[in-house]
Amino acid sequence: MSELRVGTGFDAHALVEGVELVLGGVRIDHPRGLAGHSDGDVLAHALTDAVLGAAGMEDIGALFPAATGADSVDLLREAWRQVQERGWSLVNADVVLIGEQPRLAPHRDAMRARLAEALGVQPELVAVRATTTDGLGFTGRGEGLAAQAVALLQR
Repeated sequence: MSELRVGTGFDAHALVEGVELVLGGVRIDHPRGLAGHSDGDVLAHALTDAVLGAAGMEDIGALFPAATGADSVDLLREAWRQVQERGWSLVNADVVLIGEQPRLAPHRDAMRARLAEALGVQPELVAVRATTTDGLGFTGRGEGLAAQAVALLQR
């Protein structure tokens, strides 16, 4: 019988002027981007923590303590390589962006494809969704974006 494990991830970053917005590895035309040590991609960060957590490993910050300016999908790819070395494969993953803007729908397929490619799976195994907080909290006020993810692994 195979072993199944679930992991969750969460990330949040402030929206700032003068930074390009990257979500799910896709550059999005938006007046502000996410502040962070890497490119601030909250979707990729949350998914990275979800797969690391399911494998019982440290979080993204422990794995990549000096990721200044890094492409977050490259970090996901490397984390996934290490997870696979421990014998794990992905059953499925689900990533949710939390924020009022930007609209995710025009970019969803490209994000799914980019995240799935980093994990070496078909896009159908990676759901990318979005929700708002109806104007509540820092995401509702447009101060930042957050994401949460869940990943199911088996070996």
